[in-house]
Amino acid sequence: MSLTIPNEFLKNANISEGELRLEIAIILFQQEKITLGAASQFAEMNQLEFQRILGDRKIPIHYGIEDLQTLQSSD
Repeated sequence: MSLTIPNEFLKNANISEGELRLEIAIILFQQEKITLGAASQFAEMNQLEFQRILGDRKIPIHYGIEDLQTLQSSD
């Protein structure tokens, strides 16, 4: 699926494409619709950066099975 958001919308909302991707990722992560890994990927940043932003916003971090397996395999 592809979603096209007009540049005018971004301009009127005073938000960049990257900022919008981040906000969508945060919302979907908070609603537990996507994992931490998927959210950070969608936001086009590494998990540590994404976790810092969540921490700055005082959003609790919950890990799914996929996230834990990723963390374990990177040790």
